[in-house]
Parts: sequence; C-alpha cells; structure tokens
Amino acid sequence: MSENLITERSHKKIYREGDTFVKVFDESYAKYDVLNEALNQARVENIGFNVPKIIEVKTIDGRWAIVSEFIEGKTLSQMMKENPDKKFEYLELLVDLQMQVHNATCPQLGKLKDKMNRKICEASLDAVTRYELHTRLESMPKHKKVCHGDFCPSNIIIKPDGTPYIIDWSHVTQGNASADVARTYLVFHLNYDAEIAERYLDSYCKKSGVDKRYVQKWLPIVAASQSVKGKPEERDFLLNWVNVVEYE
Repeated sequence: MSENLITERSHKKIYREGDTFVKVFDESYAKYDVLNEALNQARVENIGFNVPKIIEVKTIDGRWAIVSEFIEGKTLSQMMKENPDKKFEYLELLVDLQMQVHNATCPQLGKLKDKMNRKICEASLDAVTRYELHTRLESMPKHKKVCHGDFCPSNIIIKPDGTPYIIDWSHVTQGNASADVARTYLVFHLNYDAEIAERYLDSYCKKSGVDKRYVQKWLPIVAASQSVKGKPEERDFLLNWVNVVEYE
C-alpha cells in the first residue's frame, strides 16, 4: 500500500486505492474515535453540499481505517500557491462555501459547546483563566448550525470541472457558526499570514452580516480548545491568543 501514499499526518496515513481514499489510523486512536469520525461524515453527506461518501470502515494490519470516495482535483490551498494573483478570488469561494455549511443543520451531530468545554478543561492554563473561558463560553448564544471545525483551503478540493468538495469532517459539530469562523481565522494566521486572515474575516462578516467583534469574542475560547492537541509551536501561538484578549 505504501506506493499509493498521498500524505502522512500525525498518527495517520492517507492512501489512494483506485477510486477510494483510505485513511489509516495508528494504534493510538481509539476505536470509538474512528467510528465517530466515519459516522459524522456519513451524517453530513446529504445536507446540501458536496462531501466524499463513506464506503466502509475496516482494519488493515490491525489498524483502523476509513475508506471513502476519492475526489480527483486540487485543493484550494494548492491553487492559491500556484496562482497567487487569484488568492483573494479563491478566498471568496472559501467564504461562500463556509456560509453554505453554516446554513445547514444536522441534529445528530455532537454539540460544539460540549466539546469546547471538555477541551478547555484539558488546556494547560491556570484555573482562573479556565474559569473565565468556561464562563464566556456559557454566555455565548446557543445555535445549531453545522460547524466544520477545520474549514481551511487544504480541506476544499476543486474538481477539474470546477465542482467543490469539502473534506475532513473529523471535527464537525453543531453550534455557533462564529466559533467556526474564529477557528478558520486562526488557521489563516498559523498557516498563511495576517493579511489573508483579516481579509477572510472581513469578507465573511460582510457577506453574513455578522459583527466582527462577535467573532473576536470567540477567539480566546477557540484558541484554548485548539491548543490541547496542537504541535508545540502551534500551542504557544494559540495560548498567546488566550492571554492577549481581555475578558469582558
């Protein structure tokens, strides 16, 4: 199978097998986490946007694997690198797709607030800061919108005919869309630059009618919850966002 390796990420390897995409998890992944990821992707397959369909969940050499449709095309991230003059045009497409996701509902998904509360408990922060974050999270309006959890250019594939597909639904929840926007904003800061991060946030808020200050209120909460499993350099960056934002 190694000759078909597409990419290797932390604790997982991704292969192409014919018309299928095979994500193989290492032994550190619990069975329930793998099954839950497959179940969540299956739940969002038919709610209004293009998602690769789950074909099966199985074991390969004793390791759990999820098999789904292989979508031929380029990621939006690749396209941005290959056509830098069009990066803002691609950014607008990303915003439009994310708004489509946020306009959908899927009652079977887990709740974003529950997940974030658990993550804040695990974050390497002092008790006072964790209390402030829990309090702020509890005060946020409760919504039931689909939140991808890692909506970024590398998780959007554009087929040769221009059809966009959204991949990697391992972090999907239902909740407040502004938390999802805050997460994408931080991803742009981490993996791109401040200019494109600000351009993204301005575009999303203008198109959706959401006040930018409302999204900014989510930043310390999202940064703390994302810091738990991040790489050391990412963790430091994210925890800095927790510390620099004043609590109201």
